[in-house]
Amino acid sequence: MAAVAVAGAAAGGEEAGGAVGLRLSLHPFLYGTIDLTLLPLVVLSAAAAVSYETKSMDPGLVVMTLPEPVSGPESLAFDGSGGGPYSGVSDGRVLRSDGGLRGWTEFAYNSNQAQSVAICAPEKKLVVPESVCGRPLGLQFHRQSGDLYVADAYLGLLRVPARGGLAEVVAAEAGGEPFNFLNGLDVDQKTGDVDFTDSSTTYQRSDYLLVVALGDETGRLLRYDPRARRVEVLHAGLSYPNGVAVGAGGDHVVVAHTALCELRRYWVRGPRAGKEETFAELPGYPDNVRADGRGGYWVALSKGVAIGGGSGTGVEVAPTVAVRVSPEGNVTEALDGFSFVSVSEVAERGGALWVGSVDTPYAGELRRRTK
Repeated sequence: MAAVAVAGAAAGGEEAGGAVGLRLSLHPFLYGTIDLTLLPLVVLSAAAAVSYETKSMDPGLVVMTLPEPVSGPESLAFDGSGGGPYSGVSDGRVLRSDGGLRGWTEFAYNSNQAQSVAICAPEKKLVVPESVCGRPLGLQFHRQSGDLYVADAYLGLLRVPARGGLAEVVAAEAGGEPFNFLNGLDVDQKTGDVDFTDSSTTYQRSDYLLVVALGDETGRLLRYDPRARRVEVLHAGLSYPNGVAVGAGGDHVVVAHTALCELRRYWVRGPRAGKEETFAELPGYPDNVRADGRGGYWVALSKGVAIGGGSGTGVEVAPTVAVRVSPEGNVTEALDGFSFVSVSEVAERGGALWVGSVDTPYAGELRRRTK
């Protein structure tokens, strides 16, 4: 993607505006003059200098098609029994994949859908602003309780009981400031605390492009304590905080900063609590971050940069859509491919990589080869 570098994945997505990238119908007087390839990609030279293997995700990818007309499985989660994946989709619901012939079925819905069935029904004919029916983005289970926590970009922090059904809004503000653009989310499995991001207190998801283009630094890193039912502001004044992952040991969290093309590590417990540092520089705009089970992380990237540039043969180079980052903060592996318009999440589980995309009507499963 050239001038449309952060369309889709890097934003927690953008299908709400009805267009992609610079063709977005919102604020055309601004978008017409912005070339997003000129935004802060100076870190790419440092990131690209590290040698690592790039693999194609296209061979062997199993597509998991959503029921029409919904799309956009932005984030994926698995319950304590290994069931799933579960994902929030474009009509505001959370669906569960039961595999085989059953496919995807409804697992959870929000109060707006319960009260406005005609407007938010899956088969609705009219295009309804997603702010009305909600847009679930990051989500994760607390395995001990079975609760599923969901960061809805418009409705707030939601909790779904283990049995599914109505999603309860457990928080809608922090520090006297209403949530404006909830995005990434992870759960500390030891404490049950929920870490999540509010990408901007100025712009909502429908205006996500402005967060990058105008250098907005009003994002926040937040923590919800389910015992006290209280949200704490861990850090404020952040540049486009997006995906978040709880680090090994729970003493820090890793946050993707989309506009900065980097991961930052925020220490939340222990002697370094309150401190932060750059953890990894990335070859693209990061979206969701998921622990890989080995102390490192999988990071989904916008297709703003194709590593290696053009092939010189006239053959289009597959864009890099995700990278694995080591516990030391080095990029050690990359995935490229054409199977997705954008990739918003890659999660590793059960010997497979599970791929989510805010732009496509399907998720994907890619079996990893064992050496």
